[in-house]
Amino acid sequence: MGDKNQIQGEGNYDAGRRYQQEQHEFAKSGKVEQKAQEAEDALDGPEGEELERARRETGQVKPS
Repeated sequence: MGDKNQIQGEGNYDAGRRYQQEQHEFAKSGKVEQKAQEAEDALDGPEGEELERARRETGQVKPS
């Protein structure tokens, strides 16, 4: 990896590689379904309204 003090602008390749590696590790961990269920439960629970408001504010479209 690069020097931690090195300033990288747009296109931080070290961070991109770390993110991708962590995503692959998570996908292989077997926790995807568990986390998906937790997210669904949160949307259906007491914090659902707040989560929906945050989604709208970020401009993301509602999943079908």
